[in-house]
Amino acid sequence: MIQIKNPTELKGMMKAGELAAQALALAGKNAVAGISTWELDKIVNDFVVSKGGHSPCKGYGGFPGHNCFSVNEELIHGIPSKTKILKEGDIISCDIVAELNGFMGDNTKTFKVGKVSEEAERLMKFTEEALYKGIGMAVEGNRIGDISHAIQSHVEEGGYACAEKFIGHGIGREMHEDPEVPNEGRAGHGPRLLAGMTIAVEPMVNSHSRRVNILGDKWTVVTTDGSLSCHFEHTIAITAGEPIILTLESH
Repeated sequence: MIQIKNPTELKGMMKAGELAAQALALAGKNAVAGISTWELDKIVNDFVVSKGGHSPCKGYGGFPGHNCFSVNEELIHGIPSKTKILKEGDIISCDIVAELNGFMGDNTKTFKVGKVSEEAERLMKFTEEALYKGIGMAVEGNRIGDISHAIQSHVEEGGYACAEKFIGHGIGREMHEDPEVPNEGRAGHGPRLLAGMTIAVEPMVNSHSRRVNILGDKWTVVTTDGSLSCHFEHTIAITAGEPIILTLESH
């Protein structure tokens, strides 16, 4: 069932989103050649805890890390590892969720590790643009399919593919709530958007094929052909006017 948040709950969501955004920025600042994704995970989690929050991904479905760090062909759910060391030219998607006072903020950004290829630059550009195309359709009276169609259209315009199977979602007191927010769909279809809904919009984009595999660790999702993938995400609130991005470093 879709949860409609009242003004007090939305303020709580905004504070959680702000913490998640600050943690994401910290991850990006530290995503440099020579650091392990385990070290990144510790830096981010220590920060979240220092601000009175916690990282709900830890233990979620058995996930062993506090956050997800996915490198190059890894799309999502990369497990923090002491042996996964970033190197010049990598791209890394940092998916950070923070819970604060019972509310969740969820955001993702793909960062460059030093100088990256033109291919990586272009993929990142189109994926981030697709995120904001989707957010632009997140207005009261529209439908979820309007968000999905906007994302898919821009991704395909760039010659890329939305990854199969994985989608955005509602969010609030739980990390995953109704409704589902696909990255592909038909305009004018799906649940109607109402003021007070809070959703995570998150295009997950592959350079070539939409096909993905899950590795033997049962978590890390990779492109089937080893090509690059990219992921951007914001938590937003539907209002009577423009959507509010809740995952900003300051409001």
